[in-house]
Amino acid sequence: MDLLQAYKDKNADDGEDQRMSDDSSPDSSPPRLSIAPKSAAPKVDDTMLSLTVAEAIANKSLTKPLDPTQHVVSFNPTYDQLWAPIQGPAHPYAKDGIAQGMRNHKLGFVENAAIEPFVFDEQYNTFYKYGYAADPSASAGYNYVGDLDALKRNDAISVYNIPQHEQKKRKLEKKKEALEKEEGDAEEVDEVEVQNPASDSWLLRNRKSPWAGKKEGLQGELSEEQKKYAEDYAKKKGEERDGNKDKGEAMSDKSTFHGKEEKDYQGRSWIAPPKDAKASNDHCYIPKRLVHTWSGHTKGVSAIRFFPKHGHLILSAGMDSKVKIWDVFNSGKCMRTYMGHSKAVRDISFCNDGSKFLTAGYDKNIKYWDTETGQVISTFSTGKIPYVVKLNPDDDKQNILLAGMSDKKIVQWDVNTGQITQEYDQHLGAVNTITFVDNNRRFVTSSDDKSLRVWEFGIPVVIKYISEPHMHSMPSISLHPNGNWLAAQSLDNQILIYSTRERFQLNKKKRFAGHIVAGYACQVNFSPDGRFVMSGDGEGKCWFWDWKSCKVFRTLKCHDGVCIGAEWHPLEQSKVATCGWDGLIKYWD
Repeated sequence: MDLLQAYKDKNADDGEDQRMSDDSSPDSSPPRLSIAPKSAAPKVDDTMLSLTVAEAIANKSLTKPLDPTQHVVSFNPTYDQLWAPIQGPAHPYAKDGIAQGMRNHKLGFVENAAIEPFVFDEQYNTFYKYGYAADPSASAGYNYVGDLDALKRNDAISVYNIPQHEQKKRKLEKKKEALEKEEGDAEEVDEVEVQNPASDSWLLRNRKSPWAGKKEGLQGELSEEQKKYAEDYAKKKGEERDGNKDKGEAMSDKSTFHGKEEKDYQGRSWIAPPKDAKASNDHCYIPKRLVHTWSGHTKGVSAIRFFPKHGHLILSAGMDSKVKIWDVFNSGKCMRTYMGHSKAVRDISFCNDGSKFLTAGYDKNIKYWDTETGQVISTFSTGKIPYVVKLNPDDDKQNILLAGMSDKKIVQWDVNTGQITQEYDQHLGAVNTITFVDNNRRFVTSSDDKSLRVWEFGIPVVIKYISEPHMHSMPSISLHPNGNWLAAQSLDNQILIYSTRERFQLNKKKRFAGHIVAGYACQVNFSPDGRFVMSGDGEGKCWFWDWKSCKVFRTLKCHDGVCIGAEWHPLEQSKVATCGWDGLIKYWD
């Protein structure tokens, strides 16, 4: 061993010396290049191998039943996979091998299917009618399951897309079969049964019973009465075709004078104001006692208006479709009754001098009356119910009529021509009030849409729109005598005050409350000197508030039921008239 080790060491020293001598000698050979070994075997493409393996794995996953506990499926499962029974040992606590937590149906576990009900019904009915249906598990195109021969024979139609010509063909075939069946049955039935109305054979032969429908036969000649009725009916139908069916209900206009004579010994009319009628005092007082009661309306009274400037007459609108005018100063009796509406009268309005007045009724008509003679000067209608009527207060515009309608419009007529000259159409509900402000250059309207709108007269564009979430409908608005404030009756049982200057702001410091008016269009009004605010209420009371302090000054029990209207006399400062749904008009002093 020692000799071998020594030999090894010697060989190692000799090799090292040799390398040193090779490096140092100039005539030594160049260094050798080491070349990597190279394989001569051909390359093998293993892509197909990997694809084959992947396809095998995929096929395995496609044939493998789904695990019902997993929430996400990364591939489109087939119909067979979805309906394959659950593999594995049965659950110890369930008879059919499904755990109780997984059961959502009495037959086991049912998953929601992403299929439209119409598509499902179509395929379901097609399968039961023709024996084939589309395979819901098909990822692209249509694969069918069931009777493929019937599929080819019917050209893959479903019950919902049968062609039109096919439908007609089938109907004809059915009809033909029914007729053949009838003929076959007719040959077999006995002649006696055919003649017997109680038998089925007779019913089949005589499907239309003798008493069904109109009797056929020659019509006899009409009597005179029948001819007249037919002519009237044809005339009425012709008028409707001409477009008059939208207009208000027609009614003959009548008027009855109840006074002693229409003119006195000096030739003065009965509507002429007394010469000595003038204001005795500028200071107004709250009335305390009942002076007079006017009764003549058979139903409730919806509105009252004093004769302008003098107040010697008072006009009333009744729900009995009549308008009456009463004497205030002398006899206290009804002077004239105006009958021109077929339904209740909603609103009335005098012109500036009182010689004419307007009425608006639920029969969709607006009528312009002559106060003295009781003649109807003009009738206006749009086919909608007018809720409020007003004439322009300017003396040079007394021919301009404004009406707030139930179809959300304010319609403007020229009384002289009878033509509609303007329509103000911005409200979203029926228009309840029209109030002129700012020297009659503007007017304010309120509506069931719980808003106030301010308009320039003659221009159908809203210049100010007031609508707040806390606002209620305001069915009555009155102008303060100084022209700077509007009092609006709000249906949340309070009276709100708005400025009539540029901004039409709500005066939050002034608010009048205490009365119950919810649901009723009770009129609000001012005393002629502007010191008191007055309003009726739903319990038949008339309320008086002090304008400055906003405190309740006095309450009068005026009517049984609703006190709908209250008017302060224009000259006698301590007298007030009220009207109610009990059909009475009362005068208080």
